[in-house]
Amino acid sequence: MNRRSVRSLARTTQTHLVALVCLATMACTPVPRDDGDRASDETLGPPDRYTVEVDGHPMAVWGRTPANVEAVALLLHGRTWSSIPDFDLQAPGEDLSLMRALADRGIAVYALDARGYGATPRDSSGWLTPNRMAADAARVLEWIRARHPDLPAPAVMGWSYGATVAHLTAQRNPESVSGVALYGYVHHPERLLPEVEEPTAAPRRPTTAEAARSDFITPGSISATAIEAFVDAALTADPIRVDLRAAHEFNALAPDSLIVPTLILQGELDPFAPTVVQDALFGGLGTAHKAWVVLPGCDHAAHIERCMPRFVRALSGFVHEVAGR
Repeated sequence: MNRRSVRSLARTTQTHLVALVCLATMACTPVPRDDGDRASDETLGPPDRYTVEVDGHPMAVWGRTPANVEAVALLLHGRTWSSIPDFDLQAPGEDLSLMRALADRGIAVYALDARGYGATPRDSSGWLTPNRMAADAARVLEWIRARHPDLPAPAVMGWSYGATVAHLTAQRNPESVSGVALYGYVHHPERLLPEVEEPTAAPRRPTTAEAARSDFITPGSISATAIEAFVDAALTADPIRVDLRAAHEFNALAPDSLIVPTLILQGELDPFAPTVVQDALFGGLGTAHKAWVVLPGCDHAAHIERCMPRFVRALSGFVHEVAGR
């Protein structure tokens, strides 16, 4: 066996050992607080809403800030739905707000509505691109850092499409983040996206209840009540589908250029973010400070499915480790 083969075998072995450790422990980082600090039916008020201008455009940022802030994080939503249905879901009799779960653990948590999503209007182009999203996220990270000058830079977590945006943002602005969590990551590092001809006018198609239910794949992983609450919240926040273009800009993604601490979060049964993609991403990262957590029995929306307590422990532990006091 030559030297290159030995290095390849060692990297593959390390990859699978870390994944197995994470699968067994459900978190590779310290757990700052226990779950169950409060009753699930406690009334939850709306998050705070802020406006951050980026190149003259108003960006809506939602926040939940605990009395004693120990760390800071920014959440980036996925392709179809904005921050409130994704990260601050209200379901009768259930406690599914990821933002409150993180705030309960001493994390000042913010969630950005990208252009055209939720409370952020589209810009005059009518379109949204990866480069625009990453630039907007970088500016919001600066704003967050100014709000918490006595703490390290925020950690950033992106879900699905938002994970690729988080990767691009952290790759280009490593000084702006303490770490990045990539959850439901869909882009294979070796896949190049073609540059395609796109229409001039944005289609602005209505969203549908069927699309809102489509992320919930595994029977029994989430209650019917929670699914309907998500559908209602999603259609209220995002009645018109945002129009994205220039996906080829994601060809700039390079795992070895991601040099900040990195956490990969994967639902075991997620068909959009299969193990082969996470394996290639994890093995190619340019940082030794990395962990890969697999959440058994859950899929693309693990953070509001039955895996939520384990998801919160993994994410909050990582945020405290890299972005805390």
